[in-house]
Amino acid sequence: MTDPLEGYRGRLADLDDRLARVRSHPEVLLARASGLLAGRTGCRVGEAHAYLVRLAAERRRPVQELAGEVLAALERLPPRGEAGLAATVEAALPARRGPARHATLPPPGPLTPPLPASPPAPPRRAWIEAVRQVLDTLPERRILILPEYDPAGQVADYVIAAAAPSVVDLSGRGGAEIVGRRMSEIYPTIVGGPIWDAWRETLRDGRPREVGPVPYATSAERAPAEVPLTVKVWPVGGGLLQSWVRHDEETRLAERIAQTERLGNMGWAEWDLVTGQTRWSAGLYRIYERDPAAGPLPREESEALVLPEDLPVRREAAEAFGRGEAVDATFRIGVAGRVKHVRTVVDAVRDGTGAPVKVYGIVQDVTARETSRLRLTEIEEQLREHQRILAAEHELAGRLQQIVLPMPREPIDLPGLRVAVRYLPAEQVSRVGGDWYHAAPAGDGAVLLAVGDVAGHGIEAAAAMAQLRHALAALSVTTTRDPARLLAALNRLLFAGDPTGPPRGGVPVTATAVVARYEPATGRLVWARAGHPPPLRARAGRTVELDRPGGPLLGAFPDARYSTTSTRLRPGDVLLLYTDGLVEHRRRNLDEGLASVLAVLDRITAEPAPHPLADLLKQLRHANPDDDTCILAARPLLPGEAR
Repeated sequence: MTDPLEGYRGRLADLDDRLARVRSHPEVLLARASGLLAGRTGCRVGEAHAYLVRLAAERRRPVQELAGEVLAALERLPPRGEAGLAATVEAALPARRGPARHATLPPPGPLTPPLPASPPAPPRRAWIEAVRQVLDTLPERRILILPEYDPAGQVADYVIAAAAPSVVDLSGRGGAEIVGRRMSEIYPTIVGGPIWDAWRETLRDGRPREVGPVPYATSAERAPAEVPLTVKVWPVGGGLLQSWVRHDEETRLAERIAQTERLGNMGWAEWDLVTGQTRWSAGLYRIYERDPAAGPLPREESEALVLPEDLPVRREAAEAFGRGEAVDATFRIGVAGRVKHVRTVVDAVRDGTGAPVKVYGIVQDVTARETSRLRLTEIEEQLREHQRILAAEHELAGRLQQIVLPMPREPIDLPGLRVAVRYLPAEQVSRVGGDWYHAAPAGDGAVLLAVGDVAGHGIEAAAAMAQLRHALAALSVTTTRDPARLLAALNRLLFAGDPTGPPRGGVPVTATAVVARYEPATGRLVWARAGHPPPLRARAGRTVELDRPGGPLLGAFPDARYSTTSTRLRPGDVLLLYTDGLVEHRRRNLDEGLASVLAVLDRITAEPAPHPLADLLKQLRHANPDDDTCILAARPLLPGEAR
């Protein structure tokens, strides 16, 4: 006999199974989680629904999976009173807690009154104000819209919460006229259309969208028309950020003109002399910093802004316009306590008698250009003055060099030695330096040779050069003939400096030098150096640098010590002392410069020549564009040889 309860149990099991399937459906899970979350936090169901959708998108998870976890967790957690959505969901999902920025939902705004348990409105107002400040800096047409929900949690309408200053809707209303109003009231044709659907879908999944071009019919309140639009929508906070583009030709042309005015910092005006009406563009109001609501400036007030010094320019332009000419004049005006340079181009439509009927003008703010031009003129004058000073300094330094450093035109004969000197000035006028030489008998039958280079250029370098050369000549006669001791004395002299004060710029004067003592009887050459390139000795077609004794540059250390080294010169040898201008050059490195000098010395001494020193200096005559060069070449004289 069949048990009648068995059939009921089967039907109940089937019903339970169907109910379980329904309860596990993604939409049902999301609806149940939204309802329970709204009940726990005191917000609207629609707000909880949108929050869960956006949180799932931010965490890159299926919305039904996240909703199921939230639902299961909330059924186990005790009620949290007035805790916010973020805090409640974070408590429900501790294992998957993300960064705080993924769990933030702006509290309900003042445009949709919150329930008693919702967070207070001021934070929402602050957020909207922040968005408005951002929109104020954007040139594009953008608005912020916030959804309004019905008791069932569905979006019933949208409210415009903020608008960029450039927003003008298709009916000619500015941003101030549309902020705070509902979409269904001012744009009823949008309701239920593709743009409305895009808003709903973006709120649902948190993804930006672009719609269009779609035809939009303006309301009948003002001039009705159908305009093709492309709308872009982005989710932001609990609302939507929207921009749009009109595709009609008139709007594109107006946008081009407005963009041209902004880029060129200019504006236009029309004066109808028949009706007396005047029109200004937005760019002209910006130049004169005038509120468009106040209308264009009257002619008398506009002329009163011209600086008195520029009134003749304005009058001359007016006279040219009266003769029927187009006017292009630049003058200064005073606006808001500042001086602006404006370029004005004016022309007119005239009647048969030549009298103007309508005047057209373009005004451009060229303050930045004129300011740059004036500054450039000042800099050019300063540069010319600097060049005059440099030229005078160069002439003075050149005269000082000629007085202190006379250059023999021909080789000179000293005891047992023939010496030739060449001075090559820098190509640049401002680069007169402190290169010097010394070649004279030492008083005991020996010959003292030296070259040196004072750091820097100009009068200071030339003065230091004279000081060193004269000091060397005096010390070699009165104190010592030892090259190392002579350099030590020059170092102390240069380090002590001028007792009347530091050099210009406060930088101590330093120099390099080589001092050599030649003994004709033995051919012995004893020499010392202070940071200077070593002498070169050429013998039978092979040139070498002499061994370098130690010694820092002059003027760097008060108690610097110098050492000497020696070599022997033979008949036919050529000794070359030089400053670094000979081997340094902007177009080649130091090794390349030295190699070219060695090659010349090798050629000169490879075969006997009647005038090796003259030939050598003739081949080393190229000047360095950046530095002076001093060359001293010497060769031992044969017994009985005379010039």
